[in-house]
Amino acid sequence: MYNDNYNPDVLSCIANLSSDEVFTPPQLVNRILDLLPTELWSESKTTFLDPCCKSGVFLREIAKRLDKGLERQIPDRQKRINHILKKQLYGIAITELTALLSRRSVYCSKIANGKYSVCESFDNPEGNIRFERVEHTWVNGRCEQCGASRNAYDRGAQLETHAYQFIHTTQHHEEIFNMKFDAIIGNPPYQLSDAGDSTGSSPIYDKFVEQAKKLNPRYLSMIIPSRWFAGGKGLDNFRDTMLHDSRISHLVDYPIASDVFPGVKVIGGICFFLWERDYKGPCKVTTHMNNQTDTMTRQLNEFDTFVRFNKAISILKKVASKKYPTMSDQVSRQKPFGLRTFVKPEKHGNITLYANKAVGKIDEALITTGTEMLNKWKVLISMGYGEGGGKHENIRA
Repeated sequence: MYNDNYNPDVLSCIANLSSDEVFTPPQLVNRILDLLPTELWSESKTTFLDPCCKSGVFLREIAKRLDKGLERQIPDRQKRINHILKKQLYGIAITELTALLSRRSVYCSKIANGKYSVCESFDNPEGNIRFERVEHTWVNGRCEQCGASRNAYDRGAQLETHAYQFIHTTQHHEEIFNMKFDAIIGNPPYQLSDAGDSTGSSPIYDKFVEQAKKLNPRYLSMIIPSRWFAGGKGLDNFRDTMLHDSRISHLVDYPIASDVFPGVKVIGGICFFLWERDYKGPCKVTTHMNNQTDTMTRQLNEFDTFVRFNKAISILKKVASKKYPTMSDQVSRQKPFGLRTFVKPEKHGNITLYANKAVGKIDEALITTGTEMLNKWKVLISMGYGEGGGKHENIRA
């Protein structure tokens, strides 16, 4: 079953569901698993949970490591496989389809107790990889658990709700499997579209991280977009919590997302981290970019904002020692004039507005803040951002 001598690996070839729900390549999964202590693979009572199963690759690769690590303790191969799959590996799928796919990857059968399953210990068809359709709880047009827009996700039974069980359960999470977990590992969905609300997409991966922390496992590792480094829509509290959490022992960053997810565009890049319940100290920050790797152990909250590149730390300290005026005193943040991003220029008004690829007029009465800047020269940076895929847009001034 878990023989390394096979090629190709179908899970390295499978197409993604969408840009929001990205399958994780096996090579990347193993880089994440390499952060965990090696002794875990020889512990027969260690339990693992993937709370956002898509292809089952995390559980499959964990099973391969346990199969090797427990060989002396449980010499009989079949008994060892039965023990690993029944007593150590658990998953919560994000859809019914991914539940079937994950069981096929882990049990070699979409039916855990079926004729072709490699595990002989299950008496139910789903095994330890569960999927339960969950509905959103609507309050004032939004889901109170995940913030999803009712306009976009109040659907009929024939469509997926995208109300993921791990962050929508009304139970204590231990009750899903009636146990606590030593390690929680996975690649959560990244965002939900707010179609119909004119506000773009809202991040959701932060809610998976926060729920996992509430379970208080020994280890937590997830791969998520790196956009939280600088905050972002609904991420300010999450960023502050992460940067001040001394239990994060490792942070691995890929500024160009396609380096780990070929063909996938994730603005700002991708990162994964290791959170250790019993650790308290600095974090080892590693950046992979342009075929180079840079590692530095440092405090994540050393500065008001997270400094992404290690080499910039010494430069920043040198500049700070000179006490020059900061750019934050000279550059405005989001909504400098109090206008929402979807405001469009009109034909009438006494103020010229450059917005949404158009130039027009707007009434000065609509401007609620920043009026002192109206008659001053301004630099417009409309297309400069971290695309995450190796592409660089123009900056207009």
